[in-house]
Amino acid sequence: MWHQRKMLIFDGIYNLKNITTMAKRRELKKGINFLCGELFAECVAIMHYQKPTPQEDVDNVMTNILKLQDDMLNRVSHPEPGMKAKAYFKKLRADMVGHTEEIVEQIKALL
Repeated sequence: MWHQRKMLIFDGIYNLKNITTMAKRRELKKGINFLCGELFAECVAIMHYQKPTPQEDVDNVMTNILKLQDDMLNRVSHPEPGMKAKAYFKKLRADMVGHTEEIVEQIKALL
């Protein structure tokens, strides 16, 4: 199960990384929601189906996922003034990929 979900997550990261043209805000929001939803679902699956893991550790990872989603959606909706749009959204995508990879590492540590 982890292998299949891991492939979905990495496909989502790959797609987010390789957007070459300026994506619509709606598409970025959908990508962010997809990735965060998959990461959150993986945590729920670990809670229910894996060996006993400390509930506090799983809760911390889930909280990080929700904070990431909230932060990224706010950044898409309210870009920084004075910064060129292309550079801003390129930085946003890079930040999203970096934070997502950190959360994937945290999920691996739970296994």
